[in-house]
Amino acid sequence: MFRIGVVQNNPKFLKPKPNVAASLELMDRLTADLWVLPELFHTGYNFKTKAEAAKCAERADGELAQVLKAWTAANRSAVVAGFAEKAGAKLYNSAMLVDGPKARVYRKTHLFGNEKKFFAPGDTGFWTADVKGVKVGVMICFDWFFPESARTLALQGAQVIAHSANLVLPWGPEGMKIRSLENRVYSATANRVGAERGLRYIGQSQVVAPNGGLLARLGDDVRAFVVDTDPWTAKDKKVHPKNDLFQDRRPAYYFKRG
Repeated sequence: MFRIGVVQNNPKFLKPKPNVAASLELMDRLTADLWVLPELFHTGYNFKTKAEAAKCAERADGELAQVLKAWTAANRSAVVAGFAEKAGAKLYNSAMLVDGPKARVYRKTHLFGNEKKFFAPGDTGFWTADVKGVKVGVMICFDWFFPESARTLALQGAQVIAHSANLVLPWGPEGMKIRSLENRVYSATANRVGAERGLRYIGQSQVVAPNGGLLARLGDDVRAFVVDTDPWTAKDKKVHPKNDLFQDRRPAYYFKRG
């Protein structure tokens, strides 16, 4: 059994300390092997200028990372958390996977809307990391719209996709059911709620099984939940006794011309 926890928050804009404290307080009430927090969970999202985005941006080894390293070590739990990353002169919309002393950063590959004004396109590529023997992949919000994101992670062996999000479009939660089904993986989407400078976030944080079935979904309230999963079922890519999801792929023909 592998317990996946999801936090759905409503951060105060540019108030990182109370936002982190509020999320950790929700997590302290439950026990999970992996927690997933929303995109930019500790700063808010709807920046108007790059200076605003930079105001609460942190280095990958900054204060947020140190807080999460201490919390995960004390609770024997990994955390995926979205944050604004400062790297030299560039800003990235990133998520860090923290597991005790270990931390790794994913930078959002597919930027959405005004994010392009503030953030550089992600350059890390997609990767997976081991959490208690389970392979976890990370993607951020609009990455879901591109089937290549989840498929790349699945081909790398991901059993669980941690999906940090600030969803405002209505299709994301249903779309992630398809991403789980077509890759036979668990997905955990952590979204935020509330309104911020004219944007309203849809909530509906959820966990989906490899068969596309919805295991849990929230409404528009601030809360955390935990779901028991069996990630080893995500290694089974059989969709029929004679069909294997990955062995039946024919990449040589996907981009063939003429």
